[in-house]
Amino acid sequence: MTALRFPGILLLAGVLSLAGCVRYQQAPLYQLDSGDIRVPAAEQGIAVLLGPVAIADYLQREALLQRQADGSLTAAENASWAGSLASDIDQQLVRQLASRLNSQRLVLAPTTAGFVPQVRLGLSITRLDSGPQRPAVLEAQWRLAGADGKLLDGRLVHLEEGHNGSIVDQVRAQSLVVQQLVEQLAAAVETQSMPAPKAPAPARKHAPVKPEPPVPPRIPVVEPMRGESEVFRF
Repeated sequence: MTALRFPGILLLAGVLSLAGCVRYQQAPLYQLDSGDIRVPAAEQGIAVLLGPVAIADYLQREALLQRQADGSLTAAENASWAGSLASDIDQQLVRQLASRLNSQRLVLAPTTAGFVPQVRLGLSITRLDSGPQRPAVLEAQWRLAGADGKLLDGRLVHLEEGHNGSIVDQVRAQSLVVQQLVEQLAAAVETQSMPAPKAPAPARKHAPVKPEPPVPPRIPVVEPMRGESEVFRF
């Protein structure tokens, strides 16, 4: 009796294993979208050191997390990221910034030997998620410093983007808030890299005009007229 049931158990186990493999293979994988970008063809533009880039621990995984109505996070059952989301964010930042600044002189910290940055851009991303009934939300803080390390600018960021609830549209919305963050970073870098306007030349001080001395009144000259009698004509 046992000998007859054993092959059936093996068959059932094989069917379940195959079903599990098929289900795993059918789960779609997602990546953030870069948008309409172009890679600069030549090494030119401002030299930027991007980093350190700190990304929240819960984003450093392949699970595509869903923010629920009560604020909790659960992993999506039928979708995941194509690799670490944190690594994808790093690459998106570099590529999108290079495109917007038209510069290939972008290096992700830690810097390589011989690279001398003109500005240093530090970034901390504390939130990037969405849910079936929750918008895509990105929260971050960035700091822009000069080559000498002096702080030039910085800001706390909160960005939101709506979607229709599907996983595909959630990924689209999360991609858009990342693109909006890069727009802010690029604008800050461009503002600081512009040459300072020249101060206007001081106005020349003109010497005071001396008033002309008053012209003395002309005194008529008395001329005698010769005749029978002296008549004075003025």
